[in-house]
Formats: sequence, structure tokens, C-alpha cells
Amino acid sequence: MSLFADPRWGEALAHLPDYLGNHVRVSLAALALGLAVSLPLAILTRNRPAPRGILLALASIVQTVPGLALLALFYPLLLLAASVTLAWFGVSFSAFGFLPAMLALALYSMLPVLRNGITGLNGIDPALIEAAKGVGMTARQSLVIVELPLALPVIMAGIRTAAVWVIGTATLSTPIGQTSLGNYIFAGLQTQNWVFVLFGCVASALLALAVDQLLGLIESGLRSRSRMRSGLGAVGIAALLAATLVPTMGRSSSGYVIGAKTFAEQYVLSALMRDRLQAAGLSAAARSGLGSSVIFGALKAGDIDLYVDYSGTLWANQLHRSDIKPRAELVAELKTALAKDNITLLGELGFENAYALVMPKRRAEALGIRTIADLAAHAATLSIAGDYEFFSRPEWAALQKAYGLQFRAQRQMQPDFMYAAVASGEVDVIAGYTSDGLIAKYELTTLDDPKHAIPPYDAILLLAPKRAGDERLQAALKPLLGKIDIATMREANLRASGNDANSSPDAVAKWLWEKVGKR
Repeated sequence: MSLFADPRWGEALAHLPDYLGNHVRVSLAALALGLAVSLPLAILTRNRPAPRGILLALASIVQTVPGLALLALFYPLLLLAASVTLAWFGVSFSAFGFLPAMLALALYSMLPVLRNGITGLNGIDPALIEAAKGVGMTARQSLVIVELPLALPVIMAGIRTAAVWVIGTATLSTPIGQTSLGNYIFAGLQTQNWVFVLFGCVASALLALAVDQLLGLIESGLRSRSRMRSGLGAVGIAALLAATLVPTMGRSSSGYVIGAKTFAEQYVLSALMRDRLQAAGLSAAARSGLGSSVIFGALKAGDIDLYVDYSGTLWANQLHRSDIKPRAELVAELKTALAKDNITLLGELGFENAYALVMPKRRAEALGIRTIADLAAHAATLSIAGDYEFFSRPEWAALQKAYGLQFRAQRQMQPDFMYAAVASGEVDVIAGYTSDGLIAKYELTTLDDPKHAIPPYDAILLLAPKRAGDERLQAALKPLLGKIDIATMREANLRASGNDANSSPDAVAKWLWEKVGKR
């Protein structure tokens, strides 16, 4: 079957109105906010060298911050601001999704507008300004009637650059809860759905090209003093925005929002829970691709209603505990601690997805490595790879302390790519996950942890404070509790790592329910 005959193109197309609409709205809102701030600042500082230099330097520094980092930084800052406004004024707001994305993207848009605004205004022939003064114009009249119209073509060039930057960077807003065309890319990378990745990239590029051309039409109209061209460009922008609003006008908001982190298992489980809620007659939708810290904060704030987390992650990251306790005792203490924040630990799904150090089985046998203690003697000559957060997590620090691990090299990479990398010898060891089906696929082995440096990682189902007494929700989810064993989850994850229509999270979720629904 050829790539373009793949039925996943139809699935990708079905998501387009939602993803594209949200992408356009957050991009245009950020661009409008950035323009509203940048242009007045450019006017105020154009003839003031010191403030102008400081302003441009600050805007340039923003551009050096990676887009994903800038987006992620706004989430905890807004959470703090929301808690302060709630405590002081009794008013709160959502720090999830649209607001942090819009503010971060607005910052990204400022530099080209500032630079082009200052350059355009300062590039006007001084004789024209003197002539304006000579006919009795005030400084304000000169700015509005003479200077801004002459500088507008240069300013528009900066706006075009800002628009392309914003639309491209908006694809990175998925991990903080903003739906965008980046949903295709993040989901595609995690599930190896290259149709989604390609679709997201092409859609984002076409959107950036369309907006750039419409803004170019406005710029051309300003240069040639053609009201028709400028008007057509403005109408095109308005039509694009209106087209993204139409599909959402008749759509009712989903009753429940199910969160999912940024790996395939989470996509499958969120699809499974959505199916169970819909089967019970409850409206539900998944919000996928969320970062580990963002997703818990979103649940606590009520921005999502439920998600699956892992006991060891919460034990280390939320409770900041480094001691290791027996599985049942750890879960019981975790349940009590979460209850203080009115978060309900509904129950365990039945399997554990723990971090584990993983090697090719043959290589481990050749070196006589069965445990992490055995590995420590060889670590200085070996390289290790982990996901983007592993080496900053408490588990890595605990492993180093318990076993004295010091590797020759340390790398970070996309989780699914780690398994292929270790199997091909690109790296010697990876920090993998015990429920991952790729361990069997690539003939890898997990090393025992005799000192129990890594805590238990039971998959647990959490409910937001506002859903604590929701009996219909809990009744729909309870058939999943204790039903998914490690072997079944590994097989589901292996299916999700395929590259065909049957490997989509929705398809795998249906297969998983067929397996566990009979138990």
C-alpha cells in the first residue's frame, strides 16, 4: 500500500478543523498582542538610544530561549499568578493551554516588529519631517499623517517575519495544553505515525505561507498606495479566522477532558478511557501530549478531569520523597497525600511501568551483566541514553548514589528512538520502561535493581477535585481497575509502535478493551 493510500490520512483530516482552528486563533491572538505592545514601544524609543538598545537587547534575548522552554516557563508563572489572584481577590483564571501559549508567542513576535518599526521610522527623510513641522503639524500629527504611513511598508515586513515565527513556534504549544497542529507532530513521533508527522508539518508550512502571502498583499498595497490590495489582504486574514471559527460554533464542549503524557502508552490509555466514558453515555475528549509537571498541575487546577500517572513519578516529583517503600504501602501513603489536595486516586490499573536500565540481551550475557550492580563495573567504558527528563529526575540521582554509576557518555533522545539506538549499538544502555513492547521486539533485557533504587511505578488513575463525587464517571472507569496486566500492556504498546492503521491509539485501545473487558 502506498503512503498516500494509507487510511490514516482520513484520520488526520478528521482532526484538521479542531487542530487548525486552535492553531490559527492562538497564533493571530499572539501576533495581535505582540504588535499592540511592540509598535508603541518602537515609537517611544526610536529617538532614545539607551532605552532603545535595552529594549532590542531584551527582545533579542527572548529569541535565544528555545520555543518549547519559553512556552513551558509561562505555565508555572501563570499558575502562581492564578493562586495569588484567588487568594487576594477571590478571582482565578486558567493557566493551562491558550493563555500561556499566547503570551509566550507574543514575546516571540516582538523582535522583528520592534526592529522594523524603529528602522522604518528612523529611515524617513528628515526633510519630510521638517516640512511637516513647517506647515504647522504637531509631533503627533506628523507621526500619524506623515511618518507612520511612510514607515508602514517596512513595519509590515517585520510583521510578516513575526507571523511566520509565531505560526511555526505554535506547534510546540501542545505540551502545555494548547491544541495546535503540533498535536499531529507530537502524537506522530510518539506512536511512529509518520502520516501524522508529515500532515502536521505540511499543514503548518501551508498556513505560514498563506498568512505570509496575505500580509504580503497588504504590504504591497501600502507600498503602491493601493487600497484594493491592502483591503484584499485584510479580508483574507479575516476570512481565514472566520473559517476556523465556523466548525466550532455548533460543537458542544466535551463533558470530560482526559489528559495524556507524551508517550504511546498514555495515548492508548487515554483513548481507552474516552471509549469507556462514551460507552457509558458520557461526553469525553482527550488532551494529549502534556508534560509530566504540566499534567498534574492541570488536574489539580481542574483544567483536565482525569489521567493515568505512575506511583513512583508522583512519589518523587510531587511528594519529593526519596525513600523507597513496599508497593502497597507507597500507594496507600500516596492516596492519603493526594487526598489533601482533593485529588482522588481511584485505583490501580494492574501493571507497572517503571524505569529500568536496558541492554541488548546478547551484549549483557557476553559481559556477564545481569544487574545494575554488575553494570557499574563496566559503566566507565559504556554510553547511556535516556528520555528528555530522565537525567534530571530523582531516579537517576538515586541510581548514581546507590551504584556509583559513571558512564563514558550520556545522551538524550526521543523515547521510541532509544530502543532502536541501543539495539543497533549507537548506545550501550538506555533508561527504558518495563511495560514497553519494544524490549521484546529488539531482544533487549532489563537489568535487576537489587538495591531497589527505583521506586514502584504502578499505573494509577487520578481524578480532579471537582470529580471526587462523580459516581457516573467512577462507575464507567472501575471496570478497568486491576484488569490490565504487564503482559497485555506490553503487547498493546508493541502494537502502538507499528506503522499501519491498526497501530493508531484508537485501534489499539479497542483491542485492549477486547482483552481486558472479558476479565
